[in-house]
Amino acid sequence: MKKQTYIFLILIGMLIIPQATYSQVDFNKKPDDDLGNEEDEFQEYFFEALKQKGIENYERAVDALQKCLNLNSKLPIVYFELGKNYNKLKNFGEAEDNLKKAIDMQPDNEWFLDELYEVYYQQDDIKKAIKTIEQLVKYHPDYKEDLAALYVREEKYNKALELLDELDQKLGTSPTRDAMRNDIYSITGNADDRIENLEQRIANNPNNEDNHLKLIYRYSQTGDKKAAYKAAQNLLKIKPESQFVHLALYKFYLQDNKIQDAIKSVKIAVTSPEINPDAKAKVLKDFVAFVSQNPEYEKDLIDITAVIDKTKDAETNSNLGQYYLKAGDKVKALANFQEALKQMPKDFKLIKDVLLLQLEMQNYKAAAAESERALELYPAQPILYLINGVAQNNLNNYKKAIENLEMGVDFLVENPTMQADFYSELSIAYKGINNNTKAETFAKKAQALKAQQ
Repeated sequence: MKKQTYIFLILIGMLIIPQATYSQVDFNKKPDDDLGNEEDEFQEYFFEALKQKGIENYERAVDALQKCLNLNSKLPIVYFELGKNYNKLKNFGEAEDNLKKAIDMQPDNEWFLDELYEVYYQQDDIKKAIKTIEQLVKYHPDYKEDLAALYVREEKYNKALELLDELDQKLGTSPTRDAMRNDIYSITGNADDRIENLEQRIANNPNNEDNHLKLIYRYSQTGDKKAAYKAAQNLLKIKPESQFVHLALYKFYLQDNKIQDAIKSVKIAVTSPEINPDAKAKVLKDFVAFVSQNPEYEKDLIDITAVIDKTKDAETNSNLGQYYLKAGDKVKALANFQEALKQMPKDFKLIKDVLLLQLEMQNYKAAAAESERALELYPAQPILYLINGVAQNNLNNYKKAIENLEMGVDFLVENPTMQADFYSELSIAYKGINNNTKAETFAKKAQALKAQQ
C-alpha cells in the first residue's frame, strides 16, 4: 500500500466525525466508509478538501469535494463532508440537501443525522430538528434530553415530561432535568403534578433529604402550610439529625405558638455549619422581628446571638442593630452596626446608621473622624458633610465646620429640609467665630425654608 493511501485511510477515520455542538456522539464507533480503493486523483481532491476545511477555508473545501463527486458520486462520506462545509458557510439549504443524500445511502449513520440536526438547530427549525433527533435517540439515550428540551420549545410538555421521567428512572435525577421539569411546571402552572412527582420520588427513596426539602418548599409556595408542616415533620421523623428542616420548622412553630420549639429550631439553624450565611441571616431576621413584637423573649435572642457571636455576618449584625435601635438600646444598636461595618466598610447605609447614632449619643469625636473617612469614599454625599459639620460645631471646630458645610450644601438637589439643617449649622459655626452678620443671614435662610415646609 502506498504511504499516501495509508495516511489517507487514517485521516478519513479521524476526520469524518462531525463536530456536533448540541449533542453527544459515541466517538468509539467508526464509520463504515472505506475510500482506500479510490483512484489517486480522488484521494488528492479529498485530502485537499480536508486540508482546506482544517484551515477554515470552507469554499475551497467545497470545490475539492465537488471534484470528488465528479469522479465518484456513490460515496456517502463525500456528501457528508459537503454538508459539513456548507453548514459552516451558513448555506443551510445545500447543507441539508447533501446530508439527506448521505443519509439516504446510510440511514443508520448517526454522524450524518447529528450533522443534519445541527443544520436545523442553527436555523431554529424545531419541527425538523425534532424529527431528526427522534431518529438519533435510537442510537444514544443522551439525545433524549435534547429531545425533551425541543419538546418544551414546541410546547409539547407531556411528551417532554414522559422523556424526563424515563431518563430519571434509568439514570437517576439530575439538576439539569430537574430545572427543565420545573420550567415546565411553572409554564403550565400545574403545581399538583410537581408535588405528585416529588411525593413519588420520596416514596421511591425516603432517605433523600433534598426531595423532602423541595416538597416542603413547594407546599409552602402553594399556600398549603398544613401540608408543608406535615412534610417537615415527616422529614424530621425520617432524619432526626437533619439541620435544613429547621429552616422551615421554626416558622411553623412560631405560627403555632410553640415558642420553645421555635427557639430550638432557630438555634440549630443559625449554628449549623451546613447552612449558608444568607439563610442563617433570614432565620435570625425573622426571630428578631418576632422578639420585637414579643419582648419577653429578648433573653432568648441574646442567648442565640451569644452562641453565634463569632460567626455573625454583616446582615445579621445590621438586623440586630435595627432591633436594638427600635428597642431603644442605642449602645447595643451602635455596637452591632459597627460590627457590621467592619465586614462591609463601604456600605453607605451602615456608614450613615453609625454616624447618626454617634451624633445622637453625643460621641462627636468619633462622628467627626468617621465622617471624614466616609467622605473619602463618598465625596458627593451631602449628609456626610452635614454630619461632619454638626460634629465639628459641637467640638468648637467652627472653621472646619464652615469648610465642610459650605462644600456639602453645593451637592444638595431639591432637599429643602436638609438645606435648612445646613443653614442652621452654618449659622452656629459663624456665630462661633464671631461673624454675627453671616450667622444672622444663615439663620434667616433656615427659618424661611422651614416656614415653607
